Amino acid sequence: MIQVNRVRNLPAAIRIDGGSKGPLGEGGFMSSDNRPLSPHLQVYRPQLTSVLSFLHRMTGVALTPGTLLLVYWLAAAAAGPEAFATAQALIGSIIGRVLLLGWSFALFYHLCNGIRHLFWDAGYGLELPDLYRSGWLMVFAACALTLGSWVLGYAMRSGAW
Repeated sequence: MIQVNRVRNLPAAIRIDGGSKGPLGEGGFMSSDNRPLSPHLQVYRPQLTSVLSFLHRMTGVALTPGTLLLVYWLAAAAAGPEAFATAQALIGSIIGRVLLLGWSFALFYHLCNGIRHLFWDAGYGLELPDLYRSGWLMVFAACALTLGSWVLGYAMRSGAW
């Protein structure tokens, strides 16, 4: 039980009563015996907002190895034709292209979600319907930018552009 006491004519001080009654239990500490166990993630149905937040963190992590791959490719280009041919063979392989596709999606997703966060910082789009609308718009924009960049890249590569 929380009580307000006057101590030597000083302003009111809040103290915790050590009795067993009240929200804090014995000795002023919460008792762990009567508390329910915290539900695990398997109990909750994932919400769009929580999934997008998790993906924002994961795409941020995925940008690190993707950026290292880009640095490797640039360093190989600077090192000479032999090193560049090796890097091109690695990045041009099926595995390399899948990694590049994932990295480009991570880049555009993280970029779009960062812009979304800037709007939140300015106080816009914080209502629940706005969160869902901007979340789906951001996912669509990231997919469209990824697809558009790959179509443009292949068009430039084949000389059609």
